[in-house]
Amino acid sequence: MILCISHSKDYYTIDIVIKRLKELGESVYRLNSDDFSSKLSMSYRNTSGKPVLEIIDGTNRFTSDSIEAVWYRKLWGITIPEDLDKTYQSIYLQEYNTMRRLFFESLKDKVWINPIDIDHSIGENKFEQLRLAQKAGLTIPESVFTNNEEVVKHFFYDVCDKQVIAKLHGSLSRSMKGNTSFFPTTLLVEDHLQQLKNSLEYCPMIFQKKIEKQYELRIIYIDGDFFVGKINATLSETGKIDWRATKEKNVGWDVYELPKNVCSSITEMMKSMGLFFGAIDMIRQKDGQYVFLEVNPQGEWGMLQRDLGYPIGETIAEKLVNRKNNRNT
Repeated sequence: MILCISHSKDYYTIDIVIKRLKELGESVYRLNSDDFSSKLSMSYRNTSGKPVLEIIDGTNRFTSDSIEAVWYRKLWGITIPEDLDKTYQSIYLQEYNTMRRLFFESLKDKVWINPIDIDHSIGENKFEQLRLAQKAGLTIPESVFTNNEEVVKHFFYDVCDKQVIAKLHGSLSRSMKGNTSFFPTTLLVEDHLQQLKNSLEYCPMIFQKKIEKQYELRIIYIDGDFFVGKINATLSETGKIDWRATKEKNVGWDVYELPKNVCSSITEMMKSMGLFFGAIDMIRQKDGQYVFLEVNPQGEWGMLQRDLGYPIGETIAEKLVNRKNNRNT
């Protein structure tokens, strides 16, 4: 059986992957990570050093040792029952999160896209991403992550000649449409510097040298395969700094093909990270240079499949099944 981990409000992308898995003859169970709670009946045991967790979900009943492969798409917080007294909510989350973690650990020797620990480690460390990208031969922007206003001022005036963008290290929300509430990448101006003293201590941020772009790229990497979308958000007043903030309808995705040397560097980087899947953001400058920004191991790709006809979901399913079958031969 193949396990697909997502959340209860996920749609479209997960449906594509599950449909293709079933077409390939696989038995599939979708686990909504926010429903890993009193909505499921579960029991954990450790016999002869082998951890096994059983789950009963209505008519579905299976154990962790019956799972051969895992597609890890998203992990959401566990949903607390509305009628649970606030006094018991923290212990509810503590114990169900523990059981969920034990379940994932019981699957650590299975085939994963992506392995959950590596996924979290890479996704939560953008500066390690930049280091590995540069080591693989990719160009990266000058960057600093700080809560110190003096460091930002030095970076702004002395390093970047007043051309700086600011962004959060993590995401507030994720959407393939880019239309949910979030903190967009923002162009820093001198007036902002006066506000840093009262804000940075509460929220450290990443500051990077602004890259003059011809267009932005969303690159979907799947175990050596590439699906690339190009978007020229400079045509948008709202999205010229961050395409996700675009409100105008004159900006959309186009098919794009990366140069072979860039693909080779990205492949080297992804292998060094231990990732089989990633949504990579890059900028192509007007002089033709490609600049790596970041990789999101759980990044959105539905808009590229929808708008450009790329078989991304099908490829994820096929790569996962191939890896499972190769493990078993």
